[in-house]
Amino acid sequence: METISEKLSEMASIAETFCGLIDNYKQANGPWLEELYALLPRLHSAVTALNTFGNSQLPIPSVDLDERFELYSRLRRALGERDSYWLEFDASPDQIHMSGSLADDLTDIYFDLQHGLALLDEAWPQRAAQAWQCSYQMHWGQHLVDAERHLYALKVRDQLALNGTTTRQ
Repeated sequence: METISEKLSEMASIAETFCGLIDNYKQANGPWLEELYALLPRLHSAVTALNTFGNSQLPIPSVDLDERFELYSRLRRALGERDSYWLEFDASPDQIHMSGSLADDLTDIYFDLQHGLALLDEAWPQRAAQAWQCSYQMHWGQHLVDAERHLYALKVRDQLALNGTTTRQ
């Protein structure tokens, strides 16, 4: 049976990998979106494994909006036509077609993961785990699901490569 510290260590490792991919997307070796495509399910699994910490309601940290917008803009430019996607809801007629943005999803996940990593750096592991779990439930969980779904759609259409080439060999 996996211990709490092993679960937290796995989550921290995946969070660091995710943030590293986002920070260095232009320098990443290999297809960047392929790496995200493989990493996001692992992130989903790791954050849901933290459920043993309980459901403490922690406030979502404030984010420097200029820094957030700068990252979002860089990602949006890099993703180009791969950024936008359609969401469909079984809701009111005015919400039937809504659009999403992979750049927005990745940006929101990034900043929430960074907050948890900062708490780990301050030697507050339980608080980091609680912050990740709470912010996942309240905020970035939906972004994660949407990003996974969109990357899957790009994968099956052979559109994960950012340089215009296909990803199949």
